[in-house]
Amino acid sequence: MLLLVTDTSGKQGSVALARAGERDRDHVELIEVVFLAGGMFSAQLVPQVAALLAKHRSNKADIDAFIVVSGPGSFTGLRVGLAAIKALGEILKKPIVPVSLLEVVALAGETQGRVAAVLDAGRGDIYFGAYEIAGDSVQVLQEQLLPRAEFLSVSRESTVVTPDTTWAAVAREAGLSVVVVEPASAEMVTRFGLRKLQAGKTVAPEQLEANYMRRSDAEMFVKKSS
Repeated sequence: MLLLVTDTSGKQGSVALARAGERDRDHVELIEVVFLAGGMFSAQLVPQVAALLAKHRSNKADIDAFIVVSGPGSFTGLRVGLAAIKALGEILKKPIVPVSLLEVVALAGETQGRVAAVLDAGRGDIYFGAYEIAGDSVQVLQEQLLPRAEFLSVSRESTVVTPDTTWAAVAREAGLSVVVVEPASAEMVTRFGLRKLQAGKTVAPEQLEANYMRRSDAEMFVKKSS
C-alpha cells in the first residue's frame, strides 16, 4: 500500500511517501521525506509530490491513500495543503485520513489515562488536546486554543505531553505531571494515520476540513472592526 503523507501546519512543511503492509499489517516503511520551506507551500507542494513520485518510479494512480495533517496550525499553510489533497482525492477516488498533531503528540507520550497534549500556539496561547487513552483506544475529549491560566486549570487531573520545553517547564512549576516527547515527525504522523486508515476513519474530499483553532488575522480584524 502506497501512502502520500503531507503536513503544512507549521513554519516548515513536509511531503512523504510510505509503504504499509508489505511485511505485516502494521509495518510501515518511510520511503522518503521532502521538507517544504515556510511561506512557499503553495508553490512547492504539488511539484514536490510529482517529483517524489517520479523519483520512486510511481505516479498518482499508484497512491492507495492520503494521510494529511489537518491541524492545528497555520491558517494559510493548512488551507494550501488540504486543498491539494482534496483535489487529488477527488481525482483519484482514494481514501483520505485527517490527522491531528495533538493526537499524535498525546500518543507519543505512551501514557495511559487522561492525557493533555500541548503545542505552542504563539501569542501566549497553546493548542490543547484532552484525551482518554486506554490501550490502543483513544477518546478525544476536546481540542481547543487556550490561554496559559486555563490550560493549567483544566490539566490538573492529566499527564501533560508536549515537545515544547518552555510549556513543559510551566506545567512542572504548576505541579503537573509532564512527559516531554520529540516533535511530531512524518514517521509518527504516518504510523498514526495508518492506524486510522485500518480502522476505517477516513473522509471524502468534501468532508476534509482544517482544524485551525485560531481564527485567521483577517477574521480577527473584521471582528474588531464590527
